[in-house]
Parts: sequence; structure tokens; C-alpha cells
Amino acid sequence: MATPKRALRRASECHVDILKLNPIELNSMIITLLSERFMRKSNDIMHIFQLVNNSWNETFYVMFLRMLGGAENKGAMTELGRRVTNYMLLREKHSIVSLEAMLLGGAGLLSEYPVDDYTQRLRDEFTHLSLKYNIAPMTAQEWQLNTLYPHNHPTLRLAQVASCIHRSNLTMSRALECRTADDVYELFSGQASDYWIEHFIIGGHYRITSRRIGHNKSDMLGINLVAAIMYAYGGYTHSDGATGNLYELLENISAESNRYTIPWYSAGVEPTNAAQSQAFIQLSKEYCTHSRCEECPLFQRLSR
Repeated sequence: MATPKRALRRASECHVDILKLNPIELNSMIITLLSERFMRKSNDIMHIFQLVNNSWNETFYVMFLRMLGGAENKGAMTELGRRVTNYMLLREKHSIVSLEAMLLGGAGLLSEYPVDDYTQRLRDEFTHLSLKYNIAPMTAQEWQLNTLYPHNHPTLRLAQVASCIHRSNLTMSRALECRTADDVYELFSGQASDYWIEHFIIGGHYRITSRRIGHNKSDMLGINLVAAIMYAYGGYTHSDGATGNLYELLENISAESNRYTIPWYSAGVEPTNAAQSQAFIQLSKEYCTHSRCEECPLFQRLSR
């Protein structure tokens, strides 16, 4: 006779009962959930890794573009990374004008801006560099431009990317060196050049107050890009060191607070870092939301 399934639990019960776990059980569960979550992130990264001919530098760069693009422009950013590679940009990193010309010209956005001394300079530079590197530009119609929060406008984001490369290189080795939230913030510390502060809105006037990627966005990049690519790289190279660095980094980034974590926090759980909050996000998104109680690592521990 088949064993009857145990009744499903309400999430609110688990939010309270999790406090019954002793510290060793709780830590074991967090490690399990964190591994699950980063395995999923790793799968996405390895897809890009194959797309860019197994180059970790290009993978890191394309993933950076994708995450700056958000849900609206992730696909367009991926296509831009395919046409204007990190290799091309690093060869021209001495000139911020060259970097902006390649990224904005390759995106097909440069032609959308009124002609003035600066945009003409960028257009002339892109004409030269597109011939040098055989860059086929995208079209502006491939981008979502009208319903975005201004800080997420592709032109502003690409100006920040240009500055990051000009200032400190966007390479895999730099990512693997990160150990703290401050290291990540420094890695992505490029500031959009003066021109784009007031001109990034096409045909409009909006002066942005911050020229660079903010602390909150930097923390998200630390979790979803830097730590995630450490995990993928560690698995690919069988490097325990990369995996250890991942945990060290997550333990030095503040815990996230969102709709997936707040119910646990409200019940008395007090995560101190991003490693713990990522585990609770995995628990909520992959188990509670889908009523996967039988498979849930928390339910299994509570049912012993």
C-alpha cells in the first residue's frame, strides 16, 4: 500500500516553527538552500558561457550587461554584448570616448540623439571603430526606452559600463578578487561622463543626481553576478577556493529585505547577511509558493 502523503502546511506555520530548529540544523538547511539557489544561477551563467565561446571574461561582461538591462532590456543587452565584446572594449580602454562610441553606437542608440559637438565626435569615432572591429550596430527599436525608471535608462547604464572599463577593467580575475561589499562597489565604481548626466533622456531634460551605480544595486550585483559567477567558475574548474570565496563575499553583504524574506523576518528570524537571505528567498520561491512541502528541507527537518 502506498504511503499516504502528509498534509500540506500553511506557510505561516513554517514561519513560526522554523524557530524550533537548533542552530546546527538551521545552518545545515541554509547551506542546502543556498547551494540550490546558486546552482540555478550557475545554469544561466553556463548558458552565456557557451554563447561567448567559453570565455570567462566575456561571460562576466555579458552577465553584467544583462543585469543592468533589467527585465525590459536583458535581451537587448545580451545582443549588444555579442556584437561589442569585452575584448574589443579592453583594447580601447584608454579612451572613454572610444568606449562610449562603441557601446552606444553598437546599441544603435547614438543615432537617436541630436547632433552636437560631443555626439558628432562619438559618431565619427564609432564609424572608425565599427570598421576596425566589424561591428554591425543594433537598432534603437530593439530597446525599451519609454517606461523605465530614469536610473535604468540604457544610455546611462552603458555610459557607466564604459567608465567601469576605462577605470578598472571588467575582467573575471577582478570579480574573483572580491571579498566584501566594498570590493564589489569599487569594481563597479565607474561614473557616467558629464555629458550624459543631462542628455541621456532622448529629446528630454532630466539631470540625474548620481552618476554611478548605487550601493543597493552594487549589493545586488555582488549577489547575483559576482557571487554567482564564482559558483559557476568553481564548479567548472573544480576549484574549492572559488566556492569558499563565494561564501565569504555573501557573508559580507547585508541581508536582503523583500516580499520573499519579510514573512520570515516578521516571525522572528534574524538573518545577518546575504547568504542567509538568499536561502530564505529560495525557500519561499521554490517551495512555499509551489506548495512543495514534501520536498522542502525545512518541512523535512520539522517532521523528524
